[in-house]
Amino acid sequence: MYDAVVIGAGVAGSYVAYSLASLGYEVAVFEEHEKIGEPVQCTGIIGAECFRRFPLFEGTVLREVNSARLLSPSGKELRLWRDSVQAHIVDRAAFDQMLAAKAQQQGAHYQSGVRVEDIAILDDRVSVKAEGRKGIIDAKTVVIASGFGSNLPRKLGLGRAGDLVVGAQAEVDTDGSDEIEVYFDQEVAPGFFAWLIPTADDRALVGLFSRRTPGLYLRKLLSSLSFQGKIATPEVQITYGGIPLKPLPRTFLRRVLVVGDAAGQVKPTSGGGIYYGLLCAEMAADTLHRALSGNNFSERLFAHYQESWKQRLGRELRLGYLARQLYERLSNHRIDQIFDIIASRGILESLLKSPDISFDWHGDIIVSGLKQLAPWHHLFGWRKDVLGGKA
Repeated sequence: MYDAVVIGAGVAGSYVAYSLASLGYEVAVFEEHEKIGEPVQCTGIIGAECFRRFPLFEGTVLREVNSARLLSPSGKELRLWRDSVQAHIVDRAAFDQMLAAKAQQQGAHYQSGVRVEDIAILDDRVSVKAEGRKGIIDAKTVVIASGFGSNLPRKLGLGRAGDLVVGAQAEVDTDGSDEIEVYFDQEVAPGFFAWLIPTADDRALVGLFSRRTPGLYLRKLLSSLSFQGKIATPEVQITYGGIPLKPLPRTFLRRVLVVGDAAGQVKPTSGGGIYYGLLCAEMAADTLHRALSGNNFSERLFAHYQESWKQRLGRELRLGYLARQLYERLSNHRIDQIFDIIASRGILESLLKSPDISFDWHGDIIVSGLKQLAPWHHLFGWRKDVLGGKA
């Protein structure tokens, strides 16, 4: 019997496996895809804080980033820039594979092409039923890190993420531009945004989020970028992935934890989940170590995991979701107005000088930005009483 079975070999799952195996526990990891890290459904942008906090990315960094251009519907531009590196773009498939290799070096057992169908929580163990395998795999604990869209949390009565969006992305040949561009345009990516992210010489990722037909919107964007001469051709393969905008209401049971995208531990503002997934995987590994070392698998102990990640991320997720709701209300005219206000009031310069601005933590930026946009309710069509009278 294993000490822990981890379902999913993405960032969060492999980091839990790596942490537990490093402590000497017997860990098995089941990944439904044949090849770890594929298909790639992520831009691979890692904030500088995450890069320092988790020294795991050696050999997978494609590019360092210290600037980005934000573009409004009419072409107005705001440029974010700092002297120091703010983020790193990593080869996401290579990173997933490298992290899995680190876990295996510590003794974790990996099996690819194995889809877990069901989980049974018994008094003295957890039994995992995998598709195409004879018999049942038993473990003392289970970690669900199978990504967004997994039905395992719902089967266990943990609910589902309250809101979602679909991302579409393609790798393209470019004109050699080396600066990130982010497009805020409701006709390009309704309710969300689109991006062009250089990854290497003459290569980039182009993508967007949308609640409906993201592939159609991305094809239109690719055609536009090709017409502008920014990319070589719009005829490229598109990959898709769902992104949760709200976390699961419950991420634990006796002997079971849910981590990463499967738990909805994702920034609602940007859809990024690598850093939050790693932080929550670390908390999950700590909870499991306490359970395994003390032979205590009570629900009360496992609840500590949810208390920990909510204390760390709860405010960020709430404010990020509020910002997401506000932005979805904007017309293109309002977006252009906000760009004008930010430029005319020196808001961008103020934020760039502030220690609060961070690639990974958006709550303080949201609060500060709304204060500097005040009175902002008319921009969003939002009543004060919705926020309890607080702007």
